[in-house]
Amino acid sequence: MSVVARQGIKYSIIGYLGTLLGIISSIFIFPHNMEFYGKLRFILPTAEMFIPVVVFGLSFSNVKFFLQTQQDGKHHNFLSLSLLAVVLNFVIFTALYFLAATLFPSLKESETWNMKNLILPMILVLALSSVLNKFITNYKRIVVSNIFENIVPKIANLGAFLIFSYLILSHTQLYSEKAAYTFFFGMFVLTFLGYFIYTNKLEKIQPDFSLDYVRQNGFWVQVFSYSLFGFLGNIGNFLAVRIDNYMIGEFIDFEANGVYSTILSIITIINIPQMGLFNISAPIINKSIAEHNYTELDRFHKKTSLSLFFLGLTLYSCILVGFPYLTDLIKNGALLKEAEPVVWILGSAFIFDLATGFNGHIISLSKYYRFNIVVMLILAALTIGLNFAFLKYTNLSIIGIAMATAISLTIFNIIKIIFNYQKFKVFPLTIEMLYAILLSAVAILVAVFTPSFSSSLLNLFIKPSIVLVIFMLGNHFLKIYPLDKYLNKDFFKSLTKFK
Repeated sequence: MSVVARQGIKYSIIGYLGTLLGIISSIFIFPHNMEFYGKLRFILPTAEMFIPVVVFGLSFSNVKFFLQTQQDGKHHNFLSLSLLAVVLNFVIFTALYFLAATLFPSLKESETWNMKNLILPMILVLALSSVLNKFITNYKRIVVSNIFENIVPKIANLGAFLIFSYLILSHTQLYSEKAAYTFFFGMFVLTFLGYFIYTNKLEKIQPDFSLDYVRQNGFWVQVFSYSLFGFLGNIGNFLAVRIDNYMIGEFIDFEANGVYSTILSIITIINIPQMGLFNISAPIINKSIAEHNYTELDRFHKKTSLSLFFLGLTLYSCILVGFPYLTDLIKNGALLKEAEPVVWILGSAFIFDLATGFNGHIISLSKYYRFNIVVMLILAALTIGLNFAFLKYTNLSIIGIAMATAISLTIFNIIKIIFNYQKFKVFPLTIEMLYAILLSAVAILVAVFTPSFSSSLLNLFIKPSIVLVIFMLGNHFLKIYPLDKYLNKDFFKSLTKFK
């Protein structure tokens, strides 16, 4: 088996395990103290929002220029300078942050300022880790990085939460929080050390901080130009997908952030079918674009979009009918039940995102890749603006935050659909998706109006089961998605093969 195949299989397994760990923790553990979970879900996303500023696209440059620097025997020199630049950027960023707080004293009233002693070191550790993460991919190794990215943050959240919950029984809350935060931060320090050790294992690191190589033939100009585009795209992405937790923690409260994060973890179940699919599809997309075979690209785009949409919609329909009964079984479930509209709002936006398939990836792999950066920055600005608008002019709380995210994400996907149709004549939406939506509506209505049992646990199993049965029967007659092609003896047998 090739390195890529082995890494791909292991990558998918790690991804599913990480998702499962996150879902179990969010449902059965974190709801016991929504406020503290909200704090944890504030710290990491806030730190991640500032990472692009400190990294400034250097992580991407370590991939883009790897072959060139490796041929010249200077890839370790380039890596060393990149890590040094990240440290210098962090020093400048920190100085400007404290200067801004001095010039604008109101900043010192923010939750970010109150947690600066944890958030600032997190930014540095995560920034250095991101550079090593990208550097490792040059060796076609993604599994260890996936463990650090997917598993460690969930262990950090879970471990810190359990430490806080245990120690608060016999110590003060301040002592318990410090112990929990120490563990939380320590996990990311260990991650950085793990990246460094693994990088050194792949090829012994040879520190070299000489500037001679990057000065030759204006090489630094190329690096700066490419890093700038990476920075713009990355900061747009981080702001767009991390701003929710920051805004809720900063402008509402940590308990609301915990509720929102719990619901978000549950909804992400619908994204499971998407995991690993891009890694498989990227070569096909790239080949079709290179050969200008847009007919094949359109066919493949529709096929993958329908797969993601149908499977995601099935899972989402099960979540919708089971969510009210799930809240009856978990601690502080009443808080989640009050926020049920968030499930409908965010879930619908995520389902539409699945229906659009690999719109963004098609653009990224084409000569129009810069357009993705522009649209991502627009998405970030739109998301931030809508969040402020809903917070300032409505009393919708986290429901307003969910609406802001859903609106901006939907507009973002519509723009990409229009762009891809104009440039490549590809369109992801099909009539089968409409049939699937009608089937979902019927399944949900039947499940909702089916008499409930006195046991919420029994309802949690029965209601989603009704949805699954209706989806299976409806799909059998309407031929929406070729499940029979996959759910057969040969398919299940193939799952046990690793070659």
